Amino acid sequence: MDLHDFLLKQQDVHVLDATIRYDRFRSIDLSSDNPDVTVELVSDSDGFSAYIDQFIDDRNGLAAFGGYLEKRTLYKRSELFQDETEQERDIHIGLDIWAEAETPVLAALEGKVHSFDFNAGKGNYGPTIILEHEFDGVSFFTLYGHLSAESIETIEIGDDVGKGQQIGTLGEASVNGDYPPHLHFQIVIDLEGNFGDYPGVCSQDDLEHYRNNCPDPNILLKIKHTT
Repeated sequence: MDLHDFLLKQQDVHVLDATIRYDRFRSIDLSSDNPDVTVELVSDSDGFSAYIDQFIDDRNGLAAFGGYLEKRTLYKRSELFQDETEQERDIHIGLDIWAEAETPVLAALEGKVHSFDFNAGKGNYGPTIILEHEFDGVSFFTLYGHLSAESIETIEIGDDVGKGQQIGTLGEASVNGDYPPHLHFQIVIDLEGNFGDYPGVCSQDDLEHYRNNCPDPNILLKIKHTT
């Protein structure tokens, strides 16, 4: 069994409060193909939050999700993703789950705390936790970004965590990189020397590498897409 098959085999995996059932999750399009998601909208965290909240309410949901390999306009608002010497980074390589601030964040699988950091700055992750897991004697990792500051105040590297154990809560815009409250969840096969951080957005030139190193998180979560 390879890692893909292992992830596919897992059942009842949750990374947010498990009482928010997956049948109340609504898939959202935040790609550059959506004319509603303008640079002006996403540059205002209050307006962007209102857009997300209205989207969820209109569909009788409790959370919105999506974004794996989605090409997004919203990264144009931050210099973090702009580099004059490289192609623009605008392809999202994790899965976002949009919900209320302070919603509990859970460990997807049994593992231990590999690292954590406060990745400050507009457009960045804010408080971030990376867990290390083992399959067939080889480590892989899950990353949880845009958390509350309290999420990383008392944890220690090497702490054991159980599947479904709360590891933090969703942060507000003031700490999470100036986004509406959400979890950036990402599977990473090789952290490539990173500590408390790993790219969550890539350029078209680097897409093949990151697609291979960061498989679709929904293989593990198995949230059904809805309209």
